[in-house]
Amino acid sequence: MLLSQMAADAAKDYKYDIILANVNGRLTEISDMDITDEKVEFITVGEAVGNEAYKRSVLLLMLNAIHKLDTDNRIKRVTVEFSLSKGLYCDIKGDFVITQEFLNDVKELMRADVKKNLPIKKQGMKTSEAIKLFKKFGMEDKTQLFKYRISSYVNVYSIEGYYDYFYGYMAANTGILKTFDIFQYDKGFVLQLPTKENPDIVPEFAPQAKLFNVLRERSEWADMLGVDTVASLNKHIISGDINSLILVQEALQEQKIVEIVNQIKKRDGVKFIMIAGPSSSGKTTFSHRLSIQLRTQGLKPHPIGLDDYFVDREHTPKDENGNYNFECLEAIDVEQFNEDMTRLLAGEEVELPTFNFKTGRREYKGNFKKLGQDDILVIEGIHGLNDKLSHSLDKKNKYKIYISALTQLNVDEHNRIPTTDGRLIRRMVRDARTRGTNAKGTIAMWESVRKGEEQNIFPYQETADAMFNSALLYELAVLKLYAEPLLFNIPRDREEYDEAKRLLKFLDYFLAID
Repeated sequence: MLLSQMAADAAKDYKYDIILANVNGRLTEISDMDITDEKVEFITVGEAVGNEAYKRSVLLLMLNAIHKLDTDNRIKRVTVEFSLSKGLYCDIKGDFVITQEFLNDVKELMRADVKKNLPIKKQGMKTSEAIKLFKKFGMEDKTQLFKYRISSYVNVYSIEGYYDYFYGYMAANTGILKTFDIFQYDKGFVLQLPTKENPDIVPEFAPQAKLFNVLRERSEWADMLGVDTVASLNKHIISGDINSLILVQEALQEQKIVEIVNQIKKRDGVKFIMIAGPSSSGKTTFSHRLSIQLRTQGLKPHPIGLDDYFVDREHTPKDENGNYNFECLEAIDVEQFNEDMTRLLAGEEVELPTFNFKTGRREYKGNFKKLGQDDILVIEGIHGLNDKLSHSLDKKNKYKIYISALTQLNVDEHNRIPTTDGRLIRRMVRDARTRGTNAKGTIAMWESVRKGEEQNIFPYQETADAMFNSALLYELAVLKLYAEPLLFNIPRDREEYDEAKRLLKFLDYFLAID
């Protein structure tokens, strides 16, 4: 029986639409592959890998609609800039002004194509032929990207003669791509897409202004440096001027830290700098860099880790699977933290705790603190932005900073690099080097880590007084040398293999930096 027919027959047994399949442990698209005695498991749009395939496919659907509407060739290129409000913030370059009327026409045409259930065709093509094809379509980012590919062939997708290249699996047809919306925002627009938790519902469009400004600044930096895609980074590497790019990127970040310190200085009464961000966003490194700049302004920073205020292990809450939940607020002794901070603010001397992760208990080892006029506490932890953590402290005494690694690069104009991929690779390298955890273990726990971030960090990011982007344009080219051996070490028969394979394919786009 054909895999496509099996998927159609099995559809009634699944709550959500089937979009991919796992055949003998290998992830694949729904096609007319002949199935005899292979083991087949179907993947729906309600699963992480299926949801990503859905989003890519809707993007192709939109790009085809824009291409058809651009009858007078006024559009030079459509770019996917970054993720925003559960969607993709896009822009249109050329002699063209984005209007709501145009976006309504795009939506109408997309919905018409969904009803037609058009096939999304996949075609293996020689890399040299793909370069010629995309040059014809004016997709210069792709033609440059393929110049650095060792592989002789690439997979190209098309709808009705519109061709594009995507990093990842796609739907077999447009019929299941029913859930999406498009909103005009700022100078561009957002393609709003469903989450895996609710794949049949378009989430509310609720753009976060502060985060958007940081993301836009990120894009402006990348444009200013002439490094907005992987191909442009690779070009810098082979030209031999990567050192200058590294120095400029470092200088830009240091300049941003100085700006934050100047803001802190302008506010009277700040005694607590609260730093929070998702996993592997660079919180500890940023805290040290911020402290150095604070010292240059005559302040005396003292670092405090919220992990030292963990409750004793036996009092740690457990999640739905019976595992300790170290990421919820209740894992912190909030009352003890508030008592200590209030006493410090009042000028008292306080002995601060140190958490012993081996014994699972807080210990007191004579770490006494007393705040003088120029002393300031730099407090780092995932709950730093949540005012419930520091409920007894007046807002005027707190300065909150949100930090994340918001990757500036895209693979090309239509394939963005998710910030979560950059952080996952960072964490994988760190875990292997300093925590004795292999890549399989890091990937296995990543979904749980991200769930904790969604609950405990992202809802509070807009309350921050400042946002800092710790991502470096060149970092994935450096991390590649460390991450690839770790990923190759994951056996094919393990559950984490598909994710390892995806990340290896992703890293293959980059030339390495020693």
